[in-house]
Amino acid sequence: MADLLVPIFICGFLFIGLPWIVLHYLSQWKSNGSLSAEDENLLDDLYESARRMEDRLATVERIIAADHPNWKSHL
Repeated sequence: MADLLVPIFICGFLFIGLPWIVLHYLSQWKSNGSLSAEDENLLDDLYESARRMEDRLATVERIIAADHPNWKSHL
């Protein structure tokens, strides 16, 4: 009896279980594959913050260069 159940379980897993697992994760990947509107807004905010920090850093470097022309050579 056990000799008959093992091949049935193996075939069931190969032809039903394995495709179900693969298709399940493929559908999860496709539904979560794109950015949500909230994620896009967060990225826009982060980009804007990075751009402002870069502008501020350029301003600070201009001020330092005006006071000490050779400040970069000391780094």
